Amino acid sequence: MANAEHRGRPAEAFHAAAVGDIGSRLHTVRLGLWLLAAVLAVRQVAAVLTTPRGERLTDLETWFGHDGVLQVSGSLYESTRFTGTPFGGLVLKPLTRSAEQALGWGWTFGTLLLVVALGLIAARALPRPVGRRTALLAAPVAISLLMLSLPVRNTLWLGQTSIIPVLLVLLGCFVARGQRAGGILIGVAAALQPALLLFAPLLWFTGRRRAAAASGITFATGTALAWAAMPQDSHTYWVHHMAGAGLGGRADDLANQSLHGALLRLGAEGPLEIGLFLLIGAAVVVLGLRRAVRYAHDGQLLLAVAITGCAAIVVSPAAWQHQLLWVLLTVVGVAGRRASDRLVWPVAVVLAMTLPATMILPNLPVLHPVRDNIVLLAALAAATAVPFLSRTSPYFRTPVPTRYAEPVPTRFEHVPLLPFLRRVVTRPNLLLELLLIRVTYAAYSKVRLAATGGSNTEGRARAEEHAHQILDLERLLHMDIEYAVNHAVVGIGWLRNFFDFYYTSFHFAVPLTVLGLLYWRRPVDYRWARASLGFTTLLALVGFWLYPLAPPRLMPNLGIIDTVHGVQDFSKPDYGTLTALTNQYAAMPSLHFGWSLWCGLAIAIIAPRMWMKALGLLHPLFTVAAIVATGNHWVLDAVGGALVVVAGFGLTYLLQGPRARTAVAATATDTASGPGTPGAKLPGPAPAPEEPARK
Repeated sequence: MANAEHRGRPAEAFHAAAVGDIGSRLHTVRLGLWLLAAVLAVRQVAAVLTTPRGERLTDLETWFGHDGVLQVSGSLYESTRFTGTPFGGLVLKPLTRSAEQALGWGWTFGTLLLVVALGLIAARALPRPVGRRTALLAAPVAISLLMLSLPVRNTLWLGQTSIIPVLLVLLGCFVARGQRAGGILIGVAAALQPALLLFAPLLWFTGRRRAAAASGITFATGTALAWAAMPQDSHTYWVHHMAGAGLGGRADDLANQSLHGALLRLGAEGPLEIGLFLLIGAAVVVLGLRRAVRYAHDGQLLLAVAITGCAAIVVSPAAWQHQLLWVLLTVVGVAGRRASDRLVWPVAVVLAMTLPATMILPNLPVLHPVRDNIVLLAALAAATAVPFLSRTSPYFRTPVPTRYAEPVPTRFEHVPLLPFLRRVVTRPNLLLELLLIRVTYAAYSKVRLAATGGSNTEGRARAEEHAHQILDLERLLHMDIEYAVNHAVVGIGWLRNFFDFYYTSFHFAVPLTVLGLLYWRRPVDYRWARASLGFTTLLALVGFWLYPLAPPRLMPNLGIIDTVHGVQDFSKPDYGTLTALTNQYAAMPSLHFGWSLWCGLAIAIIAPRMWMKALGLLHPLFTVAAIVATGNHWVLDAVGGALVVVAGFGLTYLLQGPRARTAVAATATDTASGPGTPGAKLPGPAPAPEEPARK
């Protein structure tokens, strides 16, 4: 017994030390998240307050300023600048003098405090029981997401009041003591934004009938008081403009992310548009409220509130960008039975609410209806379609586990540096992959576009100076073959056409094809290859930024013929520095060659047949010939491209370890296996890399 007791004490001490270590790391992470939230808040405030007076808080100026709407006698809606309800004007009018004096600092910091309060309430409203880690980290994460979101950024920049109704609803649902107090808060919010009256039936059908009655009475009382005090304005808002439709700008403007605005943008007008709006709006209200009531009874009241808010966005005559915070709150919903699918909805919502639509979807005419209404579509999906899991579902807390390949031994002690990045066997979610690839490429394009080397004149001079350095180095190494190759190809028509076509067509087509095939046939290798391609591109961006370089075709007096773009006009001082599509001086390293070399190496490593490997290596050979023959790159640009590719593969190896040897296709077993199914790793030995994929 003494020996057993003696042996137990170190085990208990070890367990206590492990728990203390986890607690310390959790405290560090929490502190870092609060620091991130504070940095984001300071950045947003600084961006507003450092902007000249006439360019910031413009909406607030139009209301409270010296010549603002609320300072002028007569109708609030004569200039159509005021878009609030008559009740909102009635409440704001007494505040004009104090608001004008505090315009700027006071309003901005007051709005910031409202955002912090919103994040704290949302974190507190998470469905119980909540783990300790989630409870500690939820508040700073929520505040950071709010600070990054376009609605909050627009609210701070323009001086809007749209956070107040959202905060009033959350206070009424989660903070107010007593149903009557909560109903009054929600009624005031509805008096400011009438579509929020949808929360009254939510309260009624979830058993809070006293709160529902109080909200309806408060809304009616506030609206009646405004009508008595300002009958002309009330008639203008409720009758002439049908609850504010058309106020504050054109109803078909892209900023109006309501169903009414979308139908107008799609060409529906008159009785047809009104009929479609009423029909679709009624369906959204019924489906949205049914789903919200179901999730409220399930204990997910915050999700129910967010769904109701999304339905209000859809059926509102005008839902401007600063009024769309309800969509962001839907990230609390859990969608997807598989663990690998859990991130799809949160990532899609965060991207839609923090990035411009042009970064999420490419500028293709066929995609314009989707891109122009992306926030509305997110609200529609949240209100009517996204299959959020019930807390009674066995998959809610225990999703189908992700399957991992066996780790591959390495000869280096500290490789991989990030051992938690294990090799996933199953395919990643396709929608999530497409979103991340698109956003990553859009960010890459913006950074490349910004890497001009300064102003147009300075950027061109610096890029040409670097080009002379490259040319001198090539002459020293006897590699200056650009002029000879270019003029030799120009004299052979079919060869010139071949290289022009190869240069313009294969740069994107081949990498996307390789990624697609790997995704479908070799999911383990897909993740490894995608990571190496990402590191390669990131390193190339650093090169573009630090060393802007003019390609041979943009060098005056060199005699290189641009076979792809035609004759150059070197008399324009800003020619080539920046175009609408890409930075023409981002030549070092050459990603045309780098991406082609990545394709060739990936095929050579993974392909099971020698002829496939040889065919893959032909692509970089043709590409390097094309970029030199067309005058778009120096030979040393290709060397730079090869270096970033090698570095990309090296970083992938260093951080994640060797390529997993188990390259199997995704099977139905990972979806058929229930939660808690053992076997997170594949049993059995791993096949050699040359073997074809097995099912």
